[in-house]
Amino acid sequence: QVQLVESGGGSVQTGGSLRLSCSASGYTYDYHMAWFRQAPGKEREAVAATNTGGGVTYYTDSVKGRFTVSRDDAKKMLYLQMNSLKPEDTAMYYCAASFGGPFWGDYVFAQGRYNYWGQGTQVTVSS
Repeated sequence: QVQLVESGGGSVQTGGSLRLSCSASGYTYDYHMAWFRQAPGKEREAVAATNTGGGVTYYTDSVKGRFTVSRDDAKKMLYLQMNSLKPEDTAMYYCAASFGGPFWGDYVFAQGRYNYWGQGTQVTVSS
């Protein structure tokens, strides 16, 4: 059983930065981890993901070069560094954990594979 709690959201202006954190309880070394987001009136979408150990990362096209996902399993933490924020980044951000399994292609961002989800942290970017 893994419990996830996000923090670090807030309101920033266009071009600003935020660092989201996700604190996990339980043993996370065997879990792939990811960030998703959901804007009002839109479906939840994948943002970034990292495999067990953190050696492989994936990003959705709209955040490549601006966001960085990282993990510290010793501290049971997942992070999302967000730079050059845009109004379209405004959303509720969720972290999620997936126990093992493949980590390539369509599997990476398949929401159904993620067993555990946090409650979310709100990010608002104003122009």
